[in-house]
Amino acid sequence: MKDITNELPLVVKDHIRAHNAPDPELLMATLAPDALLNDNRREFLGHEAIRKWADKEIFGDKVTLDPQVAYEQYGSIIVRCKVDGTFDRSKLPDPVVLTYYFNIQDGLITQLVIMLNTAVAEPAI
Repeated sequence: MKDITNELPLVVKDHIRAHNAPDPELLMATLAPDALLNDNRREFLGHEAIRKWADKEIFGDKVTLDPQVAYEQYGSIIVRCKVDGTFDRSKLPDPVVLTYYFNIQDGLITQLVIMLNTAVAEPAI
C-alpha cells in the first residue's frame, strides 16, 4: 500500500468536504449515478437511495470527517477518518474511527464501503 494521506484524489477530497460543509449537492456530485454504497453491511444503490441515506445519517446526524491516514492499494483508495456528529455513540469506541474504501472511475466514486474496524491492519510503510 502506498501512503497518500497528503495526496487524496480530488473526488475524495470533495466527498469529505461535502460531509463537513455540509453540502448534500456536492456529496451527490462525487458519486456515479449507479454508485453502490455499503454502510456497515447495508447497501444503497444509485443516487436516490444514497441521497435518502445521506439526508438521514450524514446530514441529519451532522456527521463530520477528519481524515487520519489514507492509502492507495491496487487502484482503491482507503481513508481512515475520525468521525464526529450527533449520532448515538453508546455502543461505539471513543474516538469513532471509520474506514472508507473508495473505488473511483472517470473521476467519480463508483463504490464506497464504510466500516467500523475494531482491529485494523496497518501496512508497513
